[in-house]
Amino acid sequence: MIDISQQQHLLVQVSRSFALTIPLLPMPLQDYVGNAYLLCRIVDTLEDEPGLEGAAKQALLTQFLTALADQAQAASFTAAATASLSPATPPAEQALLAQTPAVLARYRSYPPAVQAALARCVTIMSGGMAGYQQRDCSQGLPDLAALDQYCYFVAGVVGEMLAELFILHCPQLTAQRETLLALGVSFGQGLQMTNILKDMAADRARGVCWLPRELALRQGLDLALERWEQDGAGCQRLLDELAGLAQGHLQDAMDFTCLLPARQQGIRQFCLLAIGMAVLTLKRVVSQPGPAKISRRQLKGVVLAARLLGRSDTLLQWWLAWLRRGCTLRRRSPQALRDLTSRWDHLMRSTD
Repeated sequence: MIDISQQQHLLVQVSRSFALTIPLLPMPLQDYVGNAYLLCRIVDTLEDEPGLEGAAKQALLTQFLTALADQAQAASFTAAATASLSPATPPAEQALLAQTPAVLARYRSYPPAVQAALARCVTIMSGGMAGYQQRDCSQGLPDLAALDQYCYFVAGVVGEMLAELFILHCPQLTAQRETLLALGVSFGQGLQMTNILKDMAADRARGVCWLPRELALRQGLDLALERWEQDGAGCQRLLDELAGLAQGHLQDAMDFTCLLPARQQGIRQFCLLAIGMAVLTLKRVVSQPGPAKISRRQLKGVVLAARLLGRSDTLLQWWLAWLRRGCTLRRRSPQALRDLTSRWDHLMRSTD
């Protein structure tokens, strides 16, 4: 079993952003969320492996879920997964997969309620990703509902897991559980939509597209065309529309954060850094489409503002509005968010 310092070392290797934010959490949340991220990253590594066909990825994801349920299967999964990786997989992710038995052993040391929250997240993520391996996503997703589904599988379910863990850590939040779960889904979707827009060109280069075709056509852009990305005006209109939706989800993320107790500054700072970085990244993507990376100065500004304003809900809402100034904001209704959460729960129950 890896210890907490080894777990943090793995986090630093595979994700600088999460390695920056997860240590802000108090113990034992820091431990739980760090392990959860590594489990999700194992799933993501398999999904991104260019040397595997869809059926082979699905088989490995299923095998990983078996190992999650039975530690005795961890070694056989690890052997199969590491043997399937191509040189295109980053060395840090190859090293993470090699450590799968130790990561799973730490997961098994947690209280049953924590294990249940992590297992639900990883199971839904794996099942969802496996399903997308059977689809042709080279010409985008059909519509916004399909984008919602994809974002839920890869990120919204993580927001739900975080809500569950925060409630376990702060039992006084139990009365607001349903609201937190719904806003947690939206939180995850905002972060994932930011990544989709930021990585649009890179995804296109590897033959996938997560943009909604129906919305693109409404903006005069046909994703079925071979060189659709050369339509600068159409791309900009689509970017503006999707960025507005993403900004709405990030507003929900701030509402989620403001529901957390003000005295729990570690948890709030964890959320605020993710929100601030996402908002600034979205603004850069819209102003100059392509890979966008916020500056070190901007990052320091987000960290400082989060620390100074973190106890005041009013000031935090003002700060978010100031960060996204000049951006369009499109929000969903709270009922739509609750429906989104319950729909996926029903789907998972019906497939058990």
